[in-house]
Amino acid sequence: MVDPELLARLANADSLHIGLVSDTHIPEAGETLYPQVFEAFEGVDCILHAGDIHDISLIDLFSEVAPTFVARGNGDDGSGGRPVQPEDPRLREGWFLELAGLRVGIAHTVPVPDIGRWTLEAAMERYCGRTDLDVMVFGDTHTEQAEVVRGVLCVNPGSPTLPRNYERLGTIAFLDIADGTATVDMRQLTEDGHEPFDWSTWKRPL
Repeated sequence: MVDPELLARLANADSLHIGLVSDTHIPEAGETLYPQVFEAFEGVDCILHAGDIHDISLIDLFSEVAPTFVARGNGDDGSGGRPVQPEDPRLREGWFLELAGLRVGIAHTVPVPDIGRWTLEAAMERYCGRTDLDVMVFGDTHTEQAEVVRGVLCVNPGSPTLPRNYERLGTIAFLDIADGTATVDMRQLTEDGHEPFDWSTWKRPL
């Protein structure tokens, strides 16, 4: 069970600085996760991982940095013959969290854009039990994305290890919430840290 005092503290905070990550694919993408990821998240209020963590021990490493919430990805459930990750209160198919006054969801596979009847609203209902979200954090595609869809800020932080399915330094993101507003800062990992992501290589920022 997740500490209710933690949930209340995050819900009632005036502002939050949140680390976003997805599709770490450890040990598939490498024996260990790049240390730049953990260093980047030093000082965040919590970490949201949008699935395909592939090694549940990473939750412990992230939790040493900040409280961590992880969505189960298809790879965490054995897709492709991978080991099924064991049950853990920090690992769920989807999360609904109240963070500094905003309604935030986390899931692995979210259709942005919609795929027929598999819509953003259908994904929010399935994974979060409601559709009135302010922010939806997701993964799966290994591709950076941040756009407002029908009033919902949808954020995919990409993958730090397999960006667009190439094995190289990838991306993470930060979600900042203050005064009822959420903003996204996508970051490109570098050999010695991280830098602002160059949106001209994929999509324009919000």
